[in-house]
Amino acid sequence: MNKQTFEGKWNELKGKVKEKWGKLTDDDLVKISGKRDQLIGLIQQRYGYEKSKVEEEIKKFYRDNNLE
Repeated sequence: MNKQTFEGKWNELKGKVKEKWGKLTDDDLVKISGKRDQLIGLIQQRYGYEKSKVEEEIKKFYRDNNLE
């Protein structure tokens, strides 16, 4: 899924993102507005993961939700 498609589907995906990464707040999700880079950064902050781990989790999230 490309960046524009992800941002366009953000409203549909917010609930699933919150289920997967529950440490993200509703305010976080509003601020992100579907921007993948910001999502990666916040997941890194909240969970203390390295960027490569977050990117792998995002890829798996895409696959699990038929977003590829």
